[in-house]
Amino acid sequence: MQIAPSILAADFTCLGEEIRKVAGADYIHLDIMDGHFVPNISYGPELVASLRPLTKIPFDVHLMLEHPRFYIPAFHKAGADLITFHVECKDSIQETLDAIQSRGIKAGLVLKPGTPVEALWPWIDRIDLVLIMTVEPGFGGQRFMPLMLEKVRKIKERAPHIPVEVDGGVNEETIEACAWADVDICVAGSGVFRAKDPEQALKKLQSY
Repeated sequence: MQIAPSILAADFTCLGEEIRKVAGADYIHLDIMDGHFVPNISYGPELVASLRPLTKIPFDVHLMLEHPRFYIPAFHKAGADLITFHVECKDSIQETLDAIQSRGIKAGLVLKPGTPVEALWPWIDRIDLVLIMTVEPGFGGQRFMPLMLEKVRKIKERAPHIPVEVDGGVNEETIEACAWADVDICVAGSGVFRAKDPEQALKKLQSY
């Protein structure tokens, strides 16, 4: 299993050291929140840019924004390798995908728990990845929603070539269900950064 540790759960007083603890990660997951699409506000492209020189691990940038298209140039400049945004956003999905992919960045669409998987179908041949939220977006440390894995099954039936990532509540207790569902990438925040030994926690999750 590929694992993307989420910076949202890291210690912000020593982010450089936190990044070094997960040097074996497959991606670094960065949650960008605007206080409108979700209630919380996190950080912006400046923080992403400050972390970019510290690692060669691909940056997986998750835009929880009402208007993601406007911010694509800034996150491209900051060093994003993959940008995902919500199918529920207020911008044109087509134009936002174009803005990402025209810059040579991989583009993915995200589904909230309450959004049916069928909302992806008009774009399924355009995207590089699907991100399924297994918690309500905007807050870390929530309980995993196993019923969301049914969306993974439907995506794999419709488009088996597209990687599927899940985000929310992934830890040693829940990752086995993700593996059985044929998930490709799991975002893990508290399950890695708040473990006694983040490096070993990461390796254990990757072993599934």
